Amino acid sequence: MSYIIAIAGKGGTGKTTIASLLVRIIKEKKLGSILAIDADPNSNLGEVLGVAPGESIGTILDRIAVNPDKIPSGMTKDRFIEYEVQTAVAEGDGFDLLTMGRPEGPGCYCYVNNVLRDVSSRLMKDYDYVVIDNEAGLEHLSRRTMRCADTLLVISDATFVGLKAAGRINALAQELKIKIGKKFLLINRSSGTIDKDKIKDSGLPYIGNLPEDSLIKELSLSGLSLTKLGAEAESIKSLSKLGEKIWS
Repeated sequence: MSYIIAIAGKGGTGKTTIASLLVRIIKEKKLGSILAIDADPNSNLGEVLGVAPGESIGTILDRIAVNPDKIPSGMTKDRFIEYEVQTAVAEGDGFDLLTMGRPEGPGCYCYVNNVLRDVSSRLMKDYDYVVIDNEAGLEHLSRRTMRCADTLLVISDATFVGLKAAGRINALAQELKIKIGKKFLLINRSSGTIDKDKIKDSGLPYIGNLPEDSLIKELSLSGLSLTKLGAEAESIKSLSKLGEKIWS
């Protein structure tokens, strides 16, 4: 059974960075096979992980919609989509990557979410750990892209706006009755003491904070992936200490 870690939060809080670091830490600890799912239409998890993504689900659906005659005789549309998605999974160094993307045609975006949910749920069975980098805001929850997670890790900065967004994500997850094993609030880019009164309104258990990491900033400015990040990086050391709570 796969252990699913879903990452959520408002834009600009560092969700993709943290998703990539979790993939790296789980890999280096040799905890098991890993599937990273880029569920953000901006689709930059592959760049951060240093692997060229395969064809996205959105592109696959557009291609099939334009050329339905390409579906082999005797194969249903859903089965053909599943085959194409499995073929599009990119192999990284110690992990695989599935990219959602966004449809370019007039098709319903909700259909892409449904395909991602159904196909990825079958793919997940082949992996020990699944790390999902969700899109910013609440869309992935309101569209029910994510039906369940063993751990929901909500990322925020220490600002009022970020913490307010974290609280809304928590409330919506409860409202939609999404099956979640554990929920945590992680404050990113903050090395100071966090005011507990400031974060309690989110309703999320506070797991800790990650400091601002100048090494990550340097790599980002240079356009390099976080695979170049040394083991001495504060972000990796801090997240590793929190890891047991996140994935066990």
